[in-house]
Amino acid sequence: MDRTPSTRGESASRAGKWPGPPAAASERHTAAVVADRFDQITWRDTYEQSAGLRELAEELNERYDCATDLLTDVFLAAYKVSARVRERATMDPSRLVNHQVITALRESPEFAELRRETAGDPYAAAMAVLAQAAALRGMLDRSRQAQEQAERAKASQQDAEDAATAVNEALQQAADEAGRSDGAGRPGGAGSVPAPAVDAVQQAMEAAQAAASAARRAAQDAAQALAAAAPGMRAAARKAVAKAAEAVREEAALMRAWGVGPGELERMPFDQRARLAERLRTGRLAQWAELIGRFRQMAGGERARKVENAPGELVGVTLGNDLSRVIPSELANLGLPELRAVFAVRYAAGELMLYDSQGEQTTGQGAVIACVDTSHSMYEAGPGGVTREAWAKACALALLDQARHAGRDFVGILFSAADKIQVFRFPAGRPAGIDRILDFAETFLGGGTSYQAPLTAAGALLEEEFNDTARTRGDIVMITDDECGVTEEWMRGWNDAKHRLGFRVFGVAIGAPRTAEAGSVLEALCDNLRSIEDLTDVHAAADLFRVI
Repeated sequence: MDRTPSTRGESASRAGKWPGPPAAASERHTAAVVADRFDQITWRDTYEQSAGLRELAEELNERYDCATDLLTDVFLAAYKVSARVRERATMDPSRLVNHQVITALRESPEFAELRRETAGDPYAAAMAVLAQAAALRGMLDRSRQAQEQAERAKASQQDAEDAATAVNEALQQAADEAGRSDGAGRPGGAGSVPAPAVDAVQQAMEAAQAAASAARRAAQDAAQALAAAAPGMRAAARKAVAKAAEAVREEAALMRAWGVGPGELERMPFDQRARLAERLRTGRLAQWAELIGRFRQMAGGERARKVENAPGELVGVTLGNDLSRVIPSELANLGLPELRAVFAVRYAAGELMLYDSQGEQTTGQGAVIACVDTSHSMYEAGPGGVTREAWAKACALALLDQARHAGRDFVGILFSAADKIQVFRFPAGRPAGIDRILDFAETFLGGGTSYQAPLTAAGALLEEEFNDTARTRGDIVMITDDECGVTEEWMRGWNDAKHRLGFRVFGVAIGAPRTAEAGSVLEALCDNLRSIEDLTDVHAAADLFRVI
């Protein structure tokens, strides 16, 4: 007959009441944010690819044991589409500071704004972690006392668990000794517990109760220390999240300014994206981002204003029966059976309302070629620190957008002296490639100015296009700040090529009105010439994007 339960009960009764063991450490979590294995894989891959994350973790780990877990939580809180934080009671005591940091970050009003940029994007989430690095250091420093208390609470909890294990072992030993008693000459008869075993159980229980009391006090001290650190942590978290949101938003705007869309960024390897961001944030390109973004937006606005098959600039509404220029409200009448007869009568009478336009026709079908002056004078800074080069490159990149939206080839020709010319080709239907675009934007040749070299190259490209595809009516845009002579023989050949290939030539005189004066060489070369004197006024070139 098994008498172990009663023996244990007898031992417990004689030694005192046993409250039972505390929660085991294995039931506690070190991660504040709930994550599946795919989330963990994403974090590990991102960590391995980001030198910044590894350096930050190495630095923090020298002072805080919880640093790597904290960085993981901060990353997952930004990355996961539906991030969920564990209940505080389920956390390992040594990670309660991490739990409080994550809670403070998530409760910040700016956190939702941050997640609009980072959710589902490992690169952006890693960037958010790095942007919050200084604040995380500060929060860990300010919560050092709370962390120490939490570490003591964990140690006390472990002591209590060890004491509980000792009680169970003492009870088991007492039961074993009671089972071996045969009642022959032993006090208490068969099945009784020897006094030494009872004493051992009693001592183990007393030690366990003391350890449990110490663990509760340590947990209370840790909770008080965390509560004391909470207000400062919330303030720091709000600033950190706001800074991270701004950094991520600025980089996203930087990418948009250079024409890098979200889809392209998602497909881009982490290290390539990091190199691209660094390239765009440094040097001349960083200063041009706002200007280039404004040009792209303006060009997009001009495209939206265009009316399909309606030539020239819109100036109003007129009457007629040209169905290619009928305004939308007239076409809407065709959708109503009772008004179709009215539409037919007005069409026959030539009284339909039509868009009225005047000026140049948007007849370009061939390539768009931007000839950009990169002579020494183009490096001169104008109002607001905007250089002539920046203005010219921004204009050219907006023309690249125009060409791609129209399904036309684009060619950028950088020129200066007669022997200095560089050609960048961007065929329609193929990805432009941000690296190639940046090479075009960054290249600066220096030297003097020659019109003949770039225009001859542009004409040859249009000739090549005509021979390959029979396509004519290309557009050449000459962007320069200088005046340069051409020979009569070259001019005759140029005019012959224009007549044969049917291309148009636009001129943009930047910051140098004399190049746009009547009788200037540039004026003679171009079918349409505009002068841009104020380098801060991008709208001065708006009509260029309306007719190309």
